[in-house]
Amino acid sequence: MALEDLFKVVKARFGDEQPQPAQQEKNVEIPEDLLFKCPRCGNVIYNEEFLRAMKVCPKCGYHSRLTWKERLDLTVDKGSFKPLDESLHSLNPIGFPKYEEKVEKLSQQVGMNDAIKTGECTIRGYRCVIGIMDSHFMMASMGSVVGEKIARAFEYATEKGLPVVMFTASGGARMQEGIISLMQMAKTSGAVKRHSDAGGLYITVMTDPTTGGVTASFASLGDVILAEPKVLIGFAGRRVIQDTIRQRLPDDFQSAEFLQECGFVDMIVERGMMRKRVSNILKLHGFPKEGTGR
Repeated sequence: MALEDLFKVVKARFGDEQPQPAQQEKNVEIPEDLLFKCPRCGNVIYNEEFLRAMKVCPKCGYHSRLTWKERLDLTVDKGSFKPLDESLHSLNPIGFPKYEEKVEKLSQQVGMNDAIKTGECTIRGYRCVIGIMDSHFMMASMGSVVGEKIARAFEYATEKGLPVVMFTASGGARMQEGIISLMQMAKTSGAVKRHSDAGGLYITVMTDPTTGGVTASFASLGDVILAEPKVLIGFAGRRVIQDTIRQRLPDDFQSAEFLQECGFVDMIVERGMMRKRVSNILKLHGFPKEGTGR
Protein backbone atom coordinates (compact mmCIF):
# COMPACT_ATOMS: atom_id res chain seq x y z
CA MET A 1 0.00 0.00 0.00
CA ALA A 2 1.40 3.43 -0.92
CA LEU A 3 1.98 5.94 1.88
CA GLU A 4 -0.65 8.30 0.43
CA ASP A 5 -3.27 5.52 0.36
CA LEU A 6 -2.41 4.59 3.93
CA PHE A 7 -3.10 8.12 5.17
CA LYS A 8 -6.42 8.15 3.29
CA VAL A 9 -7.46 5.06 5.24
CA VAL A 10 -6.38 6.65 8.52
CA LYS A 11 -8.19 9.88 7.71
CA ALA A 12 -11.34 8.00 6.78
CA ARG A 13 -11.17 5.98 9.97
CA PHE A 14 -10.63 8.84 12.41
CA GLY A 15 -11.82 11.89 10.50
CA ASP A 16 -15.18 13.20 9.32
CA GLU A 17 -15.16 11.09 6.16
CA GLN A 18 -16.81 7.69 6.29
CA PRO A 19 -14.87 4.81 4.74
CA GLN A 20 -16.24 3.35 1.55
CA PRO A 21 -17.77 -0.15 1.69
CA ALA A 22 -14.76 -1.56 -0.15
CA GLN A 23 -12.48 -0.12 2.53
CA GLN A 24 -14.65 -1.59 5.28
CA GLU A 25 -14.44 -5.01 3.71
CA LYS A 26 -10.65 -4.86 3.46
CA ASN A 27 -10.40 -4.08 7.20
CA VAL A 28 -6.85 -2.77 6.82
CA GLU A 29 -4.71 -3.28 9.92
CA ILE A 30 -1.94 -0.72 10.42
CA PRO A 31 1.03 -2.08 12.44
CA GLU A 32 2.11 0.15 15.32
CA ASP A 33 5.74 0.20 14.17
CA LEU A 34 4.99 0.87 10.51
CA LEU A 35 5.64 4.62 10.56
CA PHE A 36 8.08 7.01 12.18
CA LYS A 37 7.15 10.64 12.92
CA CYS A 38 10.12 12.95 13.44
CA PRO A 39 9.75 14.74 16.80
CA ARG A 40 11.60 17.77 15.42
CA CYS A 41 10.00 18.51 12.02
CA GLY A 42 6.94 16.24 12.04
CA ASN A 43 7.96 14.43 8.87
CA VAL A 44 6.39 10.96 8.59
CA ILE A 45 8.20 8.12 6.81
CA TYR A 46 8.12 4.36 6.81
CA ASN A 47 10.03 2.91 9.76
CA GLU A 48 12.02 0.67 7.41
CA GLU A 49 13.25 3.72 5.52
CA PHE A 50 14.12 5.43 8.81
CA LEU A 51 16.18 2.42 9.94
CA ARG A 52 18.00 2.26 6.61
CA ALA A 53 18.92 5.92 7.13
CA MET A 54 20.61 4.95 10.46
CA LYS A 55 17.71 6.53 12.39
CA VAL A 56 18.34 9.96 10.87
CA CYS A 57 15.37 11.99 9.57
CA PRO A 58 15.89 12.55 5.81
CA LYS A 59 14.10 15.90 5.94
CA CYS A 60 15.65 17.78 8.90
CA GLY A 61 18.63 15.58 9.85
CA TYR A 62 17.30 14.72 13.31
CA HIS A 63 19.55 12.04 14.86
CA SER A 64 17.43 9.66 16.93
CA ARG A 65 18.94 7.83 19.91
CA LEU A 66 20.55 4.46 19.24
CA THR A 67 20.89 1.34 21.36
CA TRP A 68 24.41 0.15 22.15
CA LYS A 69 23.99 -2.69 19.63
CA GLU A 70 22.98 -0.31 16.85
CA ARG A 71 25.91 2.00 17.63
CA LEU A 72 28.30 -0.93 17.74
CA ASP A 73 27.11 -2.26 14.36
CA LEU A 74 27.54 1.17 12.76
CA THR A 75 31.01 1.76 14.20
CA VAL A 76 33.23 -1.30 14.63
CA ASP A 77 34.51 -3.88 12.16
CA LYS A 78 32.28 -6.94 12.02
CA GLY A 79 33.33 -9.64 14.51
CA SER A 80 36.11 -7.55 16.05
CA PHE A 81 34.41 -6.52 19.30
CA LYS A 82 35.61 -8.23 22.49
CA PRO A 83 33.69 -7.04 25.58
CA LEU A 84 35.41 -6.09 28.83
CA ASP A 85 34.19 -6.46 32.43
CA GLU A 86 30.85 -8.04 31.55
CA SER A 87 30.36 -9.49 35.04
CA LEU A 88 30.09 -6.20 36.95
CA HIS A 89 26.76 -5.61 38.72
CA SER A 90 25.58 -2.86 41.03
CA LEU A 91 25.10 -3.93 44.67
CA ASN A 92 22.71 -1.09 45.65
CA PRO A 93 25.32 0.75 47.77
CA ILE A 94 22.87 3.00 49.66
CA GLY A 95 19.96 0.55 49.92
CA PHE A 96 17.62 2.41 47.56
CA PRO A 97 14.17 0.71 47.57
CA LYS A 98 13.61 -1.75 44.68
CA TYR A 99 16.76 -0.53 42.92
CA GLU A 100 18.17 -4.01 42.32
CA GLU A 101 14.88 -5.21 40.83
CA LYS A 102 14.78 -2.26 38.44
CA VAL A 103 18.38 -2.84 37.31
CA GLU A 104 17.69 -6.54 36.73
CA LYS A 105 14.55 -5.80 34.68
CA LEU A 106 16.38 -3.26 32.51
CA SER A 107 19.30 -5.65 32.05
CA GLN A 108 16.97 -8.20 30.50
CA GLN A 109 15.23 -5.60 28.32
CA VAL A 110 18.34 -3.82 26.99
CA GLY A 111 20.79 -6.72 26.96
CA MET A 112 23.50 -5.19 29.14
CA ASN A 113 24.34 -5.27 32.86
CA ASP A 114 24.41 -1.49 33.19
CA ALA A 115 24.31 1.68 31.11
CA ILE A 116 27.62 1.26 29.27
CA LYS A 117 29.26 -1.37 27.07
CA THR A 118 33.06 -1.41 26.90
CA GLY A 119 35.44 -3.54 24.92
CA GLU A 120 38.33 -3.83 22.50
CA CYS A 121 37.69 -3.65 18.75
CA THR A 122 38.95 -2.41 15.41
CA ILE A 123 37.45 0.50 13.47
CA ARG A 124 38.29 0.17 9.79
CA GLY A 125 41.30 -1.87 10.85
CA TYR A 126 42.52 0.44 13.64
CA ARG A 127 42.64 -1.24 17.04
CA CYS A 128 41.18 0.66 19.99
CA VAL A 129 39.14 0.45 23.18
CA ILE A 130 35.53 1.56 22.79
CA GLY A 131 32.82 2.56 25.24
CA ILE A 132 29.16 3.03 24.30
CA MET A 133 26.61 4.51 26.70
CA ASP A 134 22.98 3.50 26.13
CA SER A 135 20.29 5.99 27.17
CA HIS A 136 17.68 3.20 27.18
CA PHE A 137 19.18 1.98 30.49
CA MET A 138 18.10 4.48 33.19
CA MET A 139 18.97 7.35 30.84
CA ALA A 140 22.59 6.08 30.89
CA SER A 141 23.04 7.62 34.33
CA MET A 142 26.50 7.09 35.82
CA GLY A 143 26.55 4.87 38.87
CA SER A 144 29.28 2.74 40.43
CA VAL A 145 29.31 0.12 37.63
CA VAL A 146 29.39 2.69 34.82
CA GLY A 147 32.24 4.59 36.48
CA GLU A 148 34.18 1.40 37.23
CA LYS A 149 33.82 0.08 33.67
CA ILE A 150 35.01 3.38 32.21
CA ALA A 151 38.00 3.53 34.58
CA ARG A 152 38.92 -0.08 33.79
CA ALA A 153 38.58 0.57 30.04
CA PHE A 154 41.10 3.42 30.28
CA GLU A 155 43.44 1.36 32.45
CA TYR A 156 43.27 -1.50 29.92
CA ALA A 157 43.97 0.94 27.07
CA THR A 158 46.91 2.44 29.01
CA GLU A 159 48.39 -1.01 29.62
CA LYS A 160 47.98 -2.07 25.96
CA GLY A 161 48.96 1.29 24.45
CA LEU A 162 45.59 1.68 22.73
CA PRO A 163 43.49 4.76 21.94
CA VAL A 164 40.03 5.12 23.51
CA VAL A 165 36.82 6.05 21.67
CA MET A 166 33.97 6.88 24.04
CA PHE A 167 30.37 7.45 22.86
CA THR A 168 28.66 9.43 25.61
CA ALA A 169 24.90 9.71 26.21
CA SER A 170 23.73 10.35 29.74
CA GLY A 171 21.41 12.20 32.04
CA GLY A 172 24.23 12.54 34.58
CA ALA A 173 24.80 10.95 37.97
CA ARG A 174 22.50 8.15 39.18
CA MET A 175 20.49 9.38 42.17
CA GLN A 176 19.75 5.83 43.32
CA GLU A 177 23.42 5.50 44.31
CA GLY A 178 23.74 8.85 46.09
CA ILE A 179 27.23 10.18 46.77
CA ILE A 180 28.72 6.98 45.30
CA SER A 181 27.59 8.11 41.85
CA LEU A 182 29.24 11.52 42.27
CA MET A 183 32.53 9.85 43.22
CA GLN A 184 32.65 8.32 39.72
CA MET A 185 33.43 11.76 38.29
CA ALA A 186 36.80 11.82 40.06
CA LYS A 187 37.48 8.14 39.34
CA THR A 188 36.90 8.41 35.60
CA SER A 189 38.76 11.72 35.31
CA GLY A 190 41.77 10.22 37.09
CA ALA A 191 41.81 7.24 34.71
CA VAL A 192 41.68 9.59 31.71
CA LYS A 193 44.60 11.61 33.12
CA ARG A 194 46.77 8.51 33.60
CA HIS A 195 45.97 7.40 30.06
CA SER A 196 46.92 10.86 28.76
CA ASP A 197 50.15 10.94 30.77
CA ALA A 198 51.12 7.64 29.15
CA GLY A 199 50.72 9.24 25.70
CA GLY A 200 47.33 7.75 24.90
CA LEU A 201 44.76 9.27 22.54
CA TYR A 202 41.19 9.77 23.73
CA ILE A 203 38.34 10.58 21.32
CA THR A 204 34.99 11.62 22.78
CA VAL A 205 31.84 11.36 20.65
CA MET A 206 28.97 13.22 22.30
CA THR A 207 25.50 11.96 21.41
CA ASP A 208 22.04 12.97 22.58
CA PRO A 209 21.94 13.81 25.44
CA THR A 210 25.29 14.28 27.20
CA THR A 211 24.57 16.11 30.44
CA GLY A 212 25.25 16.38 34.17
CA GLY A 213 28.21 14.70 35.84
CA VAL A 214 29.21 12.86 32.66
CA THR A 215 29.73 16.18 30.86
CA ALA A 216 31.52 17.53 33.92
CA SER A 217 34.00 14.64 33.97
CA PHE A 218 35.29 12.19 31.36
CA ALA A 219 33.07 13.34 28.45
CA SER A 220 34.76 16.75 28.29
CA LEU A 221 38.32 15.46 28.65
CA GLY A 222 38.83 14.03 25.17
CA ASP A 223 41.86 15.05 23.15
CA VAL A 224 39.44 15.29 20.22
CA ILE A 225 35.75 15.97 20.95
CA LEU A 226 33.22 15.11 18.25
CA ALA A 227 29.44 15.45 18.41
CA GLU A 228 26.43 14.48 16.35
CA PRO A 229 24.39 17.40 14.91
CA LYS A 230 22.08 19.36 17.21
CA VAL A 231 22.49 17.03 20.21
CA LEU A 232 21.93 18.32 23.73
CA ILE A 233 25.17 18.89 25.66
CA GLY A 234 25.29 20.60 29.03
CA PHE A 235 25.57 20.37 32.79
CA ALA A 236 22.63 21.95 34.63
CA GLY A 237 19.21 22.37 33.01
CA ARG A 238 18.35 25.45 30.98
CA ARG A 239 15.69 26.66 33.44
CA VAL A 240 18.03 26.26 36.42
CA ILE A 241 20.73 28.35 34.72
CA GLN A 242 18.29 31.09 33.67
CA ASP A 243 16.85 31.34 37.18
CA THR A 244 20.36 31.51 38.63
CA ILE A 245 21.90 34.17 36.37
CA ARG A 246 18.61 36.04 35.73
CA GLN A 247 19.33 36.27 32.01
CA ARG A 248 17.69 34.82 28.92
CA LEU A 249 19.86 32.21 27.23
CA PRO A 250 20.31 31.91 23.43
CA ASP A 251 17.80 29.65 21.67
CA ASP A 252 20.55 27.23 20.61
CA PHE A 253 22.14 27.15 24.07
CA GLN A 254 23.55 23.71 25.02
CA SER A 255 23.38 22.46 21.43
CA ALA A 256 26.40 20.88 19.75
CA GLU A 257 26.58 23.82 17.32
CA PHE A 258 26.61 26.38 20.14
CA LEU A 259 29.37 24.50 21.97
CA GLN A 260 31.44 24.22 18.80
CA GLU A 261 31.16 27.97 18.34
CA CYS A 262 32.38 28.42 21.94
CA GLY A 263 35.30 26.03 21.43
CA PHE A 264 34.10 23.11 23.57
CA VAL A 265 33.43 20.79 20.60
CA ASP A 266 36.03 20.29 17.87
CA MET A 267 33.86 18.88 15.10
CA ILE A 268 30.23 18.04 14.35
CA VAL A 269 29.94 14.82 12.36
CA GLU A 270 26.91 13.27 10.66
CA ARG A 271 26.16 9.73 11.83
CA GLY A 272 26.87 8.24 8.43
CA MET A 273 30.37 9.73 8.45
CA MET A 274 31.28 9.02 12.08
CA ARG A 275 33.02 5.68 11.51
CA LYS A 276 35.21 7.12 8.75
CA ARG A 277 35.99 10.29 10.71
CA VAL A 278 37.07 8.38 13.82
CA SER A 279 39.28 6.03 11.79
CA ASN A 280 40.86 9.03 10.02
CA ILE A 281 41.73 10.59 13.39
CA LEU A 282 43.35 7.33 14.50
CA LYS A 283 45.29 7.23 11.24
CA LEU A 284 46.46 10.86 11.59
CA HIS A 285 47.82 10.07 15.06
CA GLY A 286 50.01 7.32 13.66
CA PHE A 287 48.23 4.22 14.89
CA PRO A 288 48.93 1.13 12.75
CA LYS A 289 46.21 -0.51 10.69
CA GLU A 290 45.99 -4.14 11.72
CA GLY A 291 43.83 -5.45 8.90
CA THR A 292 41.28 -4.55 6.32
CA GLY A 293 38.07 -3.09 7.74
CA ARG A 294 34.75 -4.29 6.44
